[in-house]
Amino acid sequence: MTTARSRPDLRPPSLNSGEKETLSAFLDYLRESVLAKAAGVPEPAVRTAGVPSGTSLLGLLKHLTAVELNWFVWAYDGAGRDPWDDAEPVRADDTAADLAHAYRQAVARANEVVRACPDLDRPGARSLRETPPPSMRWVLVHMIEETARHAGHADILREAIDGSTGR
Repeated sequence: MTTARSRPDLRPPSLNSGEKETLSAFLDYLRESVLAKAAGVPEPAVRTAGVPSGTSLLGLLKHLTAVELNWFVWAYDGAGRDPWDDAEPVRADDTAADLAHAYRQAVARANEVVRACPDLDRPGARSLRETPPPSMRWVLVHMIEETARHAGHADILREAIDGSTGR
């Protein structure tokens, strides 16, 4: 992840990277794509639902923040008493800058958990589902799928707001 002052490297990872590095790089690639779609969108468009289900760019950021913390920090690492609410609505005082910052912080915590994992086959501390705790490999692949799906939603929402397309 990057700071607001620098542009992220959005190239896909090297074809010669190891498994953990490749999975992590693709996940970071998608995370940055979501952040880029929410960047620079004025109020109230950034919080306005673009579909009948109520999905907005800020809603996606808030949801993905909780999902990162739930899978990597709560479930895999075992930290915290209760999982984060991944369906918490966007509040009137939530700003794009605050939610982007919270997402970046959650991603940083998630990446620390990934870096500390010595073996992708190692199961986590607990599961968010009624299954045994998944391996780090499963969590990474699941988060790539989750983030990619929501990056696609963000693409559509942003295009509907101002016509922007592409990463």
